[in-house]
Amino acid sequence: MALAIGIVGLPNVGKSTLFNALTKAQNAEAANYPFCTIEPNKAVVPVPDPRLAALAAIVDPERIVAATVEFVDIAGLVKGASTGEGLGNQFLAHIRETAAIVHVVRCFDDPDVVHVDGSVDPLRDVEVIETELVLADLQMVEGRIDRLAKKAKGDKDAAAQLEVAKRLVEHLQKGRPAIAFPERESAPGAVLFQELGLITAKPVIFCANVDEGSLAADNVHVAALRAWAAPRRAHVITISAKVEAELAGLDDAERAEFLASYGIRESGIEQVIREGYAVLGLVSYFTAGPKEVRAWTIERGWKAPKAAAVIHTDFERGFIRAEVMSYADFVAHGGEAGCRAAGVFRVEGKDYVVQDGDVLHFRFNV
Repeated sequence: MALAIGIVGLPNVGKSTLFNALTKAQNAEAANYPFCTIEPNKAVVPVPDPRLAALAAIVDPERIVAATVEFVDIAGLVKGASTGEGLGNQFLAHIRETAAIVHVVRCFDDPDVVHVDGSVDPLRDVEVIETELVLADLQMVEGRIDRLAKKAKGDKDAAAQLEVAKRLVEHLQKGRPAIAFPERESAPGAVLFQELGLITAKPVIFCANVDEGSLAADNVHVAALRAWAAPRRAHVITISAKVEAELAGLDDAERAEFLASYGIRESGIEQVIREGYAVLGLVSYFTAGPKEVRAWTIERGWKAPKAAAVIHTDFERGFIRAEVMSYADFVAHGGEAGCRAAGVFRVEGKDYVVQDGDVLHFRFNV
């Protein structure tokens, strides 16, 4: 399965600079003026995972294939975007297609970089974006209510969805995101949410874009954002889009030295991807053989047949068993033969819940 993350925020907060760093190429024009991104830029980025190299060192495959994340750089939103201001709600449609949102928030002072509202205030900026997203969702739900009202007289399911939709409208009108709606997991609520693809139902990672000097310790802007996010249980990570752009052209040794010079161990790119996996409940399992070592992305809690289906649907349909080794055992014992000899090679059936880092072979018959 592919993970798609939309990068959003006000114009000129560093979204395109971050996107360029994420893709290790200047695929999005970064300029010091609003709306420099006109069309949504998309790129598929490999997920950094050092376990792949360790597995490859053992099996010596022809190729290594990492799991991937699709990043979508969406043009800057402004107050009134939900009603067509700025570049309008054509860009809100692009956000609906993603699984999670990275909300880039400017948390640095620089008089040479224009701010669309004339000053740096991360909480005001967050409120502007959240308000526009809630208003866009409100329009979607109100439109659905009109259609459900016509069906509700002779359709019990439609009638149940209609009542939930009305309560959802009241919830959104108070400025609350759909992800906090109490009935979102009820039977009619789940159907409604799935069909509407509400933007504010998606998990959000707040990405505080700081200057180089604020990477190791929060500045006042980041501290304010964290204080705001804490009671909402929102994720906040700190990056410097400028530093990420400089990291993009370095090899592994140079990257490690460069990061150490700023007192950090993990790049912003790695933080974004790791948090994306975390908020969506994703994990990776591996297949390892002479042709390839590959990481496969699944949702935490998936059982073996469903996990096998990400390789090919026939694997699920004709599932017989899964041959399982943990990553730690595979590395410690030097591969499959060593795992068999050590008694840590296991055969699991249809009810086995695949764990992060499992090295798997699937047996199937169709």
